[in-house]
Amino acid sequence: MTSSGLTTREGNKSDLAVRHAVALRLLAALFLIFTIAFSSPSAVSADSGDPITQADQQEQPTADAPAGAPPQRISPNTAPSRFDVEAAVREYLDRLSPQEKARSDAYFEGGYWIQFWNVLIALLVAWLLLRFGWSAAIRTRVEDWMKNRPNLTAAGYAVGYNLLVFVLTLPWTIYTDFWREHNYGLATQSFGPWFAEELVGLGVSTVGLAIFLVVIYALIRHARASWHLWGAGASIVLLALALFVSPVAIEPLFNTYKPMPDGPLKQDILSMARANGIPADQVYVVDASRQTTRISANVSGLFGTTRIALNDNLLDRGTPAEIRAVMGHEMGHYVLNHAWKFLTAFVIIIAAGFTFVKWGFARLHARHGAAWGVRDIADPAGFPLFAALLTVFFFIITPLTNTISRSAEAEADIFGLNAAMEPDGFASIAMKLSDYRKIDPGPIEEFVFYDHPSGRARVTMAMRWKAEHLKLLTALAAARDAAEKTEAPPLPDKGERRSDGSVSSDE
Repeated sequence: MTSSGLTTREGNKSDLAVRHAVALRLLAALFLIFTIAFSSPSAVSADSGDPITQADQQEQPTADAPAGAPPQRISPNTAPSRFDVEAAVREYLDRLSPQEKARSDAYFEGGYWIQFWNVLIALLVAWLLLRFGWSAAIRTRVEDWMKNRPNLTAAGYAVGYNLLVFVLTLPWTIYTDFWREHNYGLATQSFGPWFAEELVGLGVSTVGLAIFLVVIYALIRHARASWHLWGAGASIVLLALALFVSPVAIEPLFNTYKPMPDGPLKQDILSMARANGIPADQVYVVDASRQTTRISANVSGLFGTTRIALNDNLLDRGTPAEIRAVMGHEMGHYVLNHAWKFLTAFVIIIAAGFTFVKWGFARLHARHGAAWGVRDIADPAGFPLFAALLTVFFFIITPLTNTISRSAEAEADIFGLNAAMEPDGFASIAMKLSDYRKIDPGPIEEFVFYDHPSGRARVTMAMRWKAEHLKLLTALAAARDAAEKTEAPPLPDKGERRSDGSVSSDE
């Protein structure tokens, strides 16, 4: 879901937004946005969730759906003695019409080609910067301005590099992140506001790139032969810092967060948080609908910045059961320490990536360094080559990184089912996400391209969980029915003090 979870954003600029398998998304931001400046700068936007269009809302069965649709919850009077998992899965999958499935498949499969072209365009941009001496020219100009002070030179180079790459890749960014998203009904912003947020994102990514280059080139100058190992450790520290800063300093640049209105659903979410040891006493709603039709939620932050949030699309279009299922999943990422586990795993991956860069840079620089005007690996003018090699490395290991993410998402799915106990809500929201995600991929396709379990896998997981918990669900349904039959207390008269200590008013 977000930046890390049941909801995610495939095939365009997010992968994260800051949301949920959060370390992986920040890793992508660091090495693809900050170093290549290729993904849309506004990827740091808080909304990186999955889409659900108005058509979905009208066509998806709900708790009042006609016969044949799986119920949102089990009635204590009609709970089956035996539950056919495969039949239940098929009923959910049949909610998607052939036309909807074809459109979903086309969008998601198009994302495969976008990933491939992303790499090719990034390599082309790196070649242009090196072949025509643009990178060396930026370095030389900045050196003159900064009087050969290496740290300031690295930071200044980051500014020039990021601006130039932003301009060179802008047509592709407009196609992938604006035109294509509107063509599939997933975006709501007009071009002006969208481009304004791109510029804000450019500023954020430039600051991030400047910090990264100052650190990495200082390590290259001082650690020399072992810079790749020190660089891996420093990168993890920067990622952890980004996890800490993002909820309070970056996400509010793109969206407004307001407390969720009081009510039973909010209390359900906070109760689930308390039951699972999450230090949050408020739920926030983000105004993502002004940008996208996607739904998302997340539990993010470190060191006292923990925040529970969901976007207004989810709140407006999801049923209570679906919302509880989503929030249970997101809490799973937090409770299971997935951010820290990702950071730990990616120490090894980043070290391997930097080792690849060190090896490839030495060989390519020996052949072309003089022509490119690059002195050595400690020269910021060689950063396009550094970034290109790192891009190739991460592209090659895409199945590995996707498997790491997909495994964590499956863990959060199980956690969410156990926490929220809403298997039908979970299955229903998985089907709604199929508006943009291919619901039933082949096994190799899922292994290579999916960083989350497929919709079919998630519906199957939910129905298996339901089959193993029929007695519990029946008891819960009976308790809910009893609670609903309890007469609600009368509303207090004007000026009367309520039981919570507040005073009612007509104003």
